[in-house]
Amino acid sequence: MYGIDHAIVVELHGEIDLVAYQRTFPLLDAVAAGPEAVVIIDLSEVDFFDCSGVSLLMRVHRRVAERGGAMRIVCADALTLRILRLTHLTEVLSAAPTLGAALLVREEE
Repeated sequence: MYGIDHAIVVELHGEIDLVAYQRTFPLLDAVAAGPEAVVIIDLSEVDFFDCSGVSLLMRVHRRVAERGGAMRIVCADALTLRILRLTHLTEVLSAAPTLGAALLVREEE
């Protein structure tokens, strides 16, 4: 986790399953409640992503949106993007293939 520009970036690694959800949600809840205008979840190093990952992203998105912030994800993996499309998360989250691209996304006002 690190700050860059106007955002905080959280890099997730490995498998995002139920065990990872349980280990990760306290940290992500704290990040979601933080002062940064934008929270970026970087999935570039994720090897496996299931419904627990979808639930985790939805949880963070909801908490960030409640305080008026924006959440973006970094993901270029075709299978993970397919899961996000099937669950309609790509309709509410800005997905970018790189961190640089995620930082350039401007939210519509």
